[in-house]
Amino acid sequence: MSLLSQPQELFQELVRRNRLLAYLGLAHTILFAAFLLLFFLDSRTVMGINVWIKPMKFALSIAIYLWTIGWFLEYLSNYPRSARVIGWGVAIAMVVEITCITLQAARGVPSHFNVQTATDGIIFSVMGMGVVLNTLLLVWLTVLFFVGKTSLSSTYRLAICLALLLFLFASAIGGKMVGQLSHSVGVADGGAGLPFVNWSTEGGDLRIAHFIGIHSLQIIPFFAFRAEKKRWSNARLWTWLFALTYIGLTIFIFWEATNARPLLSTFH
Repeated sequence: MSLLSQPQELFQELVRRNRLLAYLGLAHTILFAAFLLLFFLDSRTVMGINVWIKPMKFALSIAIYLWTIGWFLEYLSNYPRSARVIGWGVAIAMVVEITCITLQAARGVPSHFNVQTATDGIIFSVMGMGVVLNTLLLVWLTVLFFVGKTSLSSTYRLAICLALLLFLFASAIGGKMVGQLSHSVGVADGGAGLPFVNWSTEGGDLRIAHFIGIHSLQIIPFFAFRAEKKRWSNARLWTWLFALTYIGLTIFIFWEATNARPLLSTFH
């Protein structure tokens, strides 16, 4: 069986590649389970949804993100100091992020775009500093993959580079949300939304393109990995086509949101 079909072996490989990010990612899956329990025990809501939904989503997303960065850093063996700094920096940024989100959930108030009180403003600012730190580190990581020396195949390296660029675009979408202190366009935050993710069904929602772009870090490289493993002819060309389609989809969904159109309106 392949490594990806064996969770225990996969985690052992994550630990081998980057112990810090592997175990921190595991800690976030435990947090996810704790938040899920709190979801059933605590009926408070923020903007119409249970206070623990957002911590659940972020804990799971951060776990996947940490494992992905840990996986990628293994390829920077020629730059051990840079890899170490990026790993620790990303870890610190994500701990800051989940701590602030959890604190605000426990207080029963929004974590993002909340500057209603001095305390809320400070917490949101601290979150922002963590996000900026993470983004700067990912810029550094992107440069290393573009110009550094690695033993990766050209196809897999291409996939990682394109995914990192799209991640940075998604980070810029996050910056746009911070700038307008909301994630919705054309409607107020907190209206009707899709189950669990709560993406708006009434107006534009910048979080969708942000989410899709961020998780290109897993999807595009995985496509290239499978294309090479299956020995597709022209695997590099297929990777280009898949990545450009994915990038185009992200940009289209972002454009839809900026024009105050909900996700599913395209299919009506």
